[in-house]
Amino acid sequence: MQFADRLNSFGGNVFADMDLAKAQARAQGQTIIDLSLGSSDLPTPAPIIATIAKALHDPQTHGYLLHQGTLPLRQAIAVWYEKRFGIGVDAETEVLPLIGSQEGTAHLPLAVLNPGDVALLMDPGYPSHMGGVYLAGGKIYPMALRAENNFLPVFAAIPDGVLGKAKMMVLSYPHNPTTAIASLEFFQTAVQFCRDHNLVLVHDFPYMDLVFDGRELPPSILQADRQKTCAIEFFTFSKSYNMGGFRIGFAIGNAQLISALKKIKAVVDFNQYEGILQGAIAALESPPAIVQQTVDIFSQRRATLVDALAKIGWAVPLPTATMYVWAPFPPSWSGNSLEFCQKLVAETGVALSPGSGFGQGGEGYVRFALVQEPDILATAAKKIGQFLNQN
Repeated sequence: MQFADRLNSFGGNVFADMDLAKAQARAQGQTIIDLSLGSSDLPTPAPIIATIAKALHDPQTHGYLLHQGTLPLRQAIAVWYEKRFGIGVDAETEVLPLIGSQEGTAHLPLAVLNPGDVALLMDPGYPSHMGGVYLAGGKIYPMALRAENNFLPVFAAIPDGVLGKAKMMVLSYPHNPTTAIASLEFFQTAVQFCRDHNLVLVHDFPYMDLVFDGRELPPSILQADRQKTCAIEFFTFSKSYNMGGFRIGFAIGNAQLISALKKIKAVVDFNQYEGILQGAIAALESPPAIVQQTVDIFSQRRATLVDALAKIGWAVPLPTATMYVWAPFPPSWSGNSLEFCQKLVAETGVALSPGSGFGQGGEGYVRFALVQEPDILATAAKKIGQFLNQN
């Protein structure tokens, strides 16, 4: 068979290599402590589950769900967004439910880019952002994120020749994998930059609630683009409400961008089960304490892990946000991030994500996902200490 050339962009990657390494470690008898995937181990809150369970017994929820059937969720999203960020949105034209935010970030380039157009992406950054650009036949310009710049891109460093071909920029703060946060002032600069260069500004916002130590909650990109001139923002229920498996998210923003994404979505799917949308409404209308419980758990876990790593001589920064720890190589390690993670899981069963899986700018780092109980995180750190002493 002959397949489309675009598949060449989706060849082997370090995450596939790590999946193989985990399987081989299991086959050799290792018990895996998997800290490599950002999939919450916490349960979906009971009121959300109860709402979905009730819907299961209503046969009117069992059929296809077209766009007009999503209106109750869109209205709930608009109310929630205005209450949280102080900006009104039109539920008809500026809100679009999605089968997870990844659906939106992967499909939007199909509506924005022509083959050969350039997208400005963060390096390191979330891999599916790259995948959507490749699907659209676009090209990627990596905006380097460096610790000395607080893991924020330097817009002035983007060459004029690149900007002449660029159609979109993707940001995501709080940031996976670096855990960095961005201020409203930074977003205002980004919005003005995108206006000046006629760029669509995409903001992926999955970790909006996972901010620690009493810090102010992060801003929405639309607080910097209040007239919604160039920006679209993607939200998910996967992190704040531990609903990753339910695949529910949404986009808010510029009406033309929402309409364009809706056209792509209409070709690909209907919508997910109506009961899940009812559960999403229950989540949006739930008391803040439900989300705060999740935040408190991840806050405790990151402190436990950072302290445990310090005890084995691996000093890593205490993250201010997200459900990850972004760790520069321990002083004793001189190889690459994939080699480190492959050897570590083979010898100890502890699975981490290689920094190189998030782009060239991630080399020299590994990412821990805080998806285990504190005692297991402490055990993982002890195993890593033994590994470092032997390597």
